Amino acid sequence: MLLRVGQLSIPLLLCFLVPPSTSTVVDNYMNLGKNGGISCISCTVIVSLTEQLSVIHNETILHSLERLCNYFPDKYRQQCHIFADFFGNLLIDGFTAEDSPDTFCHKIGLCYTEQGKQECHIFPKPKPRTPRNVHVHSGFFKEVLTHEMKQTVNKIKQDPKICDLPGIKTICDWIDMIFDKHDPAIDLDDDRFSTYSTLRGSSWRGKDCDDSRKDFHPGSRPLDSDKNRDSNCNGIMGLDPASGQSYEDMYCKDSQARGVVVLGDSLSAHFHIPREWLNTTEMSAAAFEPLPFILENEFDWPEFSSVTGYLNNTYNNVIHGPMNSIYSYLWQRNRCNHRDYQNLSVNGARTGAMADTIQHSLFRNRTADNPVTLFYALIGNDVCNSHVDTFAHMTTTEEIRNNSMRTLEFLGKTLPAGSHVFLVGLVDGRVLYDSLKDRIHPIGSLRNDVTYTDFYNYFNCLEISPCLGWLNTNETIRNMTTKRAMELSSVLKDVAKTEASKYSNFKLDYMENPIFQAIEEFKKLGIQTWEALEPVDGFHSNQLGQALSAQVMWQNLETKYPDAIGPMNPFNDKIKAVFGNQGGY
Repeated sequence: MLLRVGQLSIPLLLCFLVPPSTSTVVDNYMNLGKNGGISCISCTVIVSLTEQLSVIHNETILHSLERLCNYFPDKYRQQCHIFADFFGNLLIDGFTAEDSPDTFCHKIGLCYTEQGKQECHIFPKPKPRTPRNVHVHSGFFKEVLTHEMKQTVNKIKQDPKICDLPGIKTICDWIDMIFDKHDPAIDLDDDRFSTYSTLRGSSWRGKDCDDSRKDFHPGSRPLDSDKNRDSNCNGIMGLDPASGQSYEDMYCKDSQARGVVVLGDSLSAHFHIPREWLNTTEMSAAAFEPLPFILENEFDWPEFSSVTGYLNNTYNNVIHGPMNSIYSYLWQRNRCNHRDYQNLSVNGARTGAMADTIQHSLFRNRTADNPVTLFYALIGNDVCNSHVDTFAHMTTTEEIRNNSMRTLEFLGKTLPAGSHVFLVGLVDGRVLYDSLKDRIHPIGSLRNDVTYTDFYNYFNCLEISPCLGWLNTNETIRNMTTKRAMELSSVLKDVAKTEASKYSNFKLDYMENPIFQAIEEFKKLGIQTWEALEPVDGFHSNQLGQALSAQVMWQNLETKYPDAIGPMNPFNDKIKAVFGNQGGY
């Protein structure tokens, strides 16, 4: 599996402006939409970046395509060059100074206009007889199409699919293998914890301290008081030489240790594509340096997220803002909680998918593990889709009640006594369009020619929008989407109220979505709302937004639900003095 990951290249990351759904396999996902859909936008973005780089560096488009490939780490360049060798010939043969990326991608058939549909474009249409100042190619670089390339060109014209392009086919295979699996790819003892960071490993769940024993994992109750081995992976083990008592018993036994879990979607997973990958005025090799890490984590950053973040930000080239999280607060409150986190969030997840499959990747033993504080945070996808008939595809109030109840029944059989479950309300996504509509999207930064309104309209035209209901110029549709979201939130609130007495192993409460309070905090700090939103997808909280949301959630826990976070451990300083960083992460 790791070898396959090593074959990835630029086309994948350009395709994933929309996080894929958990129920989508690659053949369906890569061909989503109308008028070319994902294949169309992939072509448009690649051509746009290449053309813009040619202007910035005063070079031919073919040179700029090679430059784009050379930004990547060494092991990724080969597949990119395979793609460049093929696509560069298409550019040479077809791209003219009068073309925009949109018109060129229509020329080669990856974009088209279906009967009864409008023509889709993200860039301004070129004016007649006003050729763009761009170097298309030089005679030195013009090459002859091989027989295989000609066959591929003919195939694209007959059945245009991005996955048929040389250099991308292996990428599509990788997506099929990785993106629909929610357990660690490397897990020798099958306890759902791993020593490997990505591929659903310790970026998502606490690092395993012994991958050969299923009873050794984060969050477990210590075996034999951890006198000789660290069975619960919190970095505390051994005997105090003065008393002969185990450190685990001295410092943790009565501390009410607990873990934190989130069952969520792309917001809780912290979906993030660096703006430096689409803004050619900022693009550099340094921005692409963490490419392997980002790809293997599905474009998610759970290690910096609002619920399970645990790392200080060392990726300043591609992610901007402080780290703050519920897990971090819990660990500072009680160092016996070290490594006890599970982020079971999936891009595109709905309440139905959570109940059907995703929740079963949770690992907790009712008798052998510590309790958890769990957030059920599916905050938007039940009202979000890319369909023109968006309301028909929204989750109904009856469906969300049934889906949430199925998850609660599962948790009733899974969580240790003393746990706490919060049903988190849906977000009001109108803030996205209202905050970003007139701002320039990163892909339009060179000429200031693409606003977020253009970006949203383009995705809606291709029918691949992550949320047509909110990312829409039609205010009536945005308001109706929010109305349904609030109806679904009311159901969750009612479920928390009426079903609370049903479960003996956990307390059940409802929590308003923290974004409402976070926006007020933004205002107090002089932060405009758009500054806390993801610049590439225009749909998620960015690193600053994640940190402020965590702060708001923690304040609510401290004031309203202190039993969900446990007391301050009076031995924290001693744990730090004896065990330092407790083995890190």
